[in-house]
Amino acid sequence: MIIGTAGHIDHGKTALVQALTGVDTDRLKEEKARGITIELGYAYQPLPDGEVLGFIDVPGHERLIHTMLAGAAGIDSLLLVVAADDGVMPQTREHLEIIDLLGIARGAVALTKIDRCEPARVDAVAAEIAALLATTRLAGALIFTVSSVTGTGIDALRAHLHAAALRLPPRRAQGDFRLAVDRSFTLHGTGTVVTGTVFAGSVRVGEELALAPSGRRVRLRGLHAQNRPADTGWVGQRCALNLAGVEKDAVARGDWIVSPRLAIPIERFDARLTLTPHAPHPLRHWSPVHLHLGAAHVMAHLVLLQGETLAPGDSAFAQVVLDRPIGALHGDRFIVRDAEARQTLGGGRVLDLFAPARKRRTPERLGELTTLECEIPSERLKRLLVQSAWGLDLDRLQAAWNTPELPEHLPPDCRRISIGSRTHAVAQSAWQALAQTLLEGLAEYHARSPEELGPDAGRARRLWMPRLPPPIFTALVADLIAQGALTRTGAWLHRPEHVLTLTPREQASAERILPLLRETPLDPPWVRDLAKRLDLAEADVRLLLRKMGGQGLLFQVVRDLFFVPEALERLAAIVRVLDAETGEIRAADFRDRTGLGRKRGIQILEYFDRIGLTRRVRDTHRLRTDSPLAHPGEPIQ
Repeated sequence: MIIGTAGHIDHGKTALVQALTGVDTDRLKEEKARGITIELGYAYQPLPDGEVLGFIDVPGHERLIHTMLAGAAGIDSLLLVVAADDGVMPQTREHLEIIDLLGIARGAVALTKIDRCEPARVDAVAAEIAALLATTRLAGALIFTVSSVTGTGIDALRAHLHAAALRLPPRRAQGDFRLAVDRSFTLHGTGTVVTGTVFAGSVRVGEELALAPSGRRVRLRGLHAQNRPADTGWVGQRCALNLAGVEKDAVARGDWIVSPRLAIPIERFDARLTLTPHAPHPLRHWSPVHLHLGAAHVMAHLVLLQGETLAPGDSAFAQVVLDRPIGALHGDRFIVRDAEARQTLGGGRVLDLFAPARKRRTPERLGELTTLECEIPSERLKRLLVQSAWGLDLDRLQAAWNTPELPEHLPPDCRRISIGSRTHAVAQSAWQALAQTLLEGLAEYHARSPEELGPDAGRARRLWMPRLPPPIFTALVADLIAQGALTRTGAWLHRPEHVLTLTPREQASAERILPLLRETPLDPPWVRDLAKRLDLAEADVRLLLRKMGGQGLLFQVVRDLFFVPEALERLAAIVRVLDAETGEIRAADFRDRTGLGRKRGIQILEYFDRIGLTRRVRDTHRLRTDSPLAHPGEPIQ
């Protein structure tokens, strides 16, 4: 168990920890000279069952709240320290408020310096403390009257802390490893060492880890857990990690050491925010604040998602927009203080790491956030699935929730779609709704444009479900084709009952047109040129070419310009080669490689963007790795 002290400056926190453990946690020269705690201090004490009790001693000065918060983030139990001569003071209240906002519900009170006061004064302060605790999670906590000078009450407090540690329910090392860094230093002959509290999971010497938010990979060379050499560190322990592959200056307080897939850089997140009843005024939209999460301290702005102000004592959904990336996961607690860092305003709980910058106040979005407040991951997943019209990225949720077993909780009828190395899940009800949307859209399309076979897959997705990831749309189309509810002819999607047929006269003209298009397949003639050569009406040729396109015999790249399939296959192969060589396709390189003019090359590249082979990135094009057309051997359809 990790116990954190809290309380006003000069109320005897450090002296009390020394009386309990024999360890003076003030290690800095400045602390010795000034007689106050400036930095976090640490002490450890063995327990009868072989475990170790850890203490984090925090500063009490109002200007060092940020340091107190770095220490308080990872504690299991609070030891609130109040001096009998002073009684409850401003930092007593603020520290207690912070602990309450962090959700810490275990603790005890040490009423110190009783050797300086009469019994009546001690009783009066004890009553004042009990009244202060009554409205917090620590209501009813035991109050121990002690003196670190005479030793009065120390044994009783120590026995209580030991008993509380033995009663602490054992914690399973669920999820991947996370440690919040509160110190980083270099030891001669050892290298870079970081210390902190393990929030989740376990780690073994030799494992590969990552820094968050940077994502830099490191290796665990050695570790101490609860101040003892160990091969493994577990959730709930304070650990010192000896890291290979990183210099001290590259990791600092506020960073995380995590399993690689948890190294998610977070620039904004959605949360449940609660303002304290003692906040000086209502919180306004886009208020600047100091944010404390784990051991991190960063400036941020608050975007209120329910109204334009939040009154003291009230709670609402909010988006936190950070000035720089940090590491965070779903469920993490945080504290916000005013822009001058003079007063704690409130705190909250992280709900969504992938918060949208637009449409963040819609009823649908607020419904998702309500679901994300559910404490049970399996139930949270099932509710989100029902709410999501486009499906869920399971790998992203597994990392954001640090729940590797998440796929085990999917309903048996849920659709799973692989997208590269990632897996998406779509509820059966949502899948059926998507299918109905596509089929109804095609029926309307056929009624409106009977002379066309149908739209290509890329256009169909843009028309009726633009937010649906392309690979999920591809899986949906394949499923409907397998059911016989949808047909693909060439690149075009259509209902099975909707077909285009050529008249005998059109068939005869088509047999004359195809050889002409194959004469110069990469630079075919325009409709007007074909009409002149065949002595046909231009409008008739245009309609015939469109019908041939509907049969998969041709592809219309731009108006009045049609390519035979083998020509587009050759051009697509050139695109794949250029992407493999340079990682991008530039119009000039494509022009040179094909021998076509710049304008024609751009027209073809834009066509490939439309059908999903490539995507436009500023002045270049990139091969879409999530498209089946990106792989050699897959025909352009």
